[in-house]
Amino acid sequence: MNRPPSDSVFDAVVVGRGAVGAAVALGLAQSGLRTAVVAPADAAPADDGWDPRVFALSPATRTLLGRLRAWDAMDAARVAPVYDMRVYPDARSGAPELHFGAYEACLDALAWIVEGRNLQSALDQALGFCGAVRVDARVDAVDNAGPGPATLSLDDGTELRARLVVGADGAHSPLRDMIGLEARERDYPQHAVVANFETEHPHRDCAYQWFGAHGILALLPLPGQRCSIVWSAPVPLAGSLVELDPQALADRVSETSLGTLGQLRCITPAQVFPLRLVEVPKTVAPRVVLVGDAAHQVHPLSGQGMNLGMGDVGALLDVVAAREPFRDLGDPLLLRRYERARAQAVATMRFTTDGLQRLFDPDLEPALPALVRPLVGARELGWRLVASSQWLKRRLIAHAAS
Repeated sequence: MNRPPSDSVFDAVVVGRGAVGAAVALGLAQSGLRTAVVAPADAAPADDGWDPRVFALSPATRTLLGRLRAWDAMDAARVAPVYDMRVYPDARSGAPELHFGAYEACLDALAWIVEGRNLQSALDQALGFCGAVRVDARVDAVDNAGPGPATLSLDDGTELRARLVVGADGAHSPLRDMIGLEARERDYPQHAVVANFETEHPHRDCAYQWFGAHGILALLPLPGQRCSIVWSAPVPLAGSLVELDPQALADRVSETSLGTLGQLRCITPAQVFPLRLVEVPKTVAPRVVLVGDAAHQVHPLSGQGMNLGMGDVGALLDVVAAREPFRDLGDPLLLRRYERARAQAVATMRFTTDGLQRLFDPDLEPALPALVRPLVGARELGWRLVASSQWLKRRLIAHAAS
């Protein structure tokens, strides 16, 4: 811990040191602002094995990480590009697969698959060189009611003062609760099961996704003949999957993915995460702004959660950089500029992922109101329309890449 002077005022204090928190602290410090990042001390470092928690980083996120000089700090040997993506509907529909290609979209890649540990390590390394003060503590209270800087009381008895407080402390965000911002949460009837595998057949830098009664299974390429899965499975199925021995799990994944990558061998223990929708109608308060999962959480079927958070980072850094010389960092007008800049992108992704989850949830179909049931048939028509239209596919890729 680098303990700051008790009478100092920071331009910005970032609460949370995950990938999004580290990125926003890095960007603010690199812009010349006196910045502190506050979070409990990190756990002991994990081993060097493959991390089952991976992210599909978009071209826009790669550009931001390059701007922060963090992209090249990652271990490139553990980053896999995605040049193609193939998406398969419920086998009962008979609808064709959807194929998305980077070449047709004039992109270097549709995405890059990066282990969470690799991304975090690169950001932490860059953060160590940018002059930001790291404080290993937990925030107990925030006083942002006065006209001056906000005061953060920490669990070690110290206090920090900041012109701007950035909440990047996750979906359950204690900071969000402290300042009284409402969060609407809804649990999905699915849990995400993640694990990594060695594959019999090469993936050829292609990502795959299957919709069906099993939920949504995604196979994401890793370097070499390896892949990572994100299986958004109904809760009972998710519970049974993580109880399987490694080879039984590998066989189940191979069966559900129709043997696309041949026989599989599990190389990391399966982990399971509950899935929920988190909507935060107002993401700013006096001298406080929320980013990442503290501001929103969406279903992972599109793999855009981390990209949404990094989009928040880019927007906040742009708003701060473009502010008028006389404008205080905590000026409500400045914070509203950030909130407006992110409102449409977040709402669109939330609507899209939540709508697709509902539309393809087989357990939900019998409970759908009669007026809505025709949408189940319309989804198949829409699927066929997208499959046959290069223009629509290019538009979907452009939206995901931005």
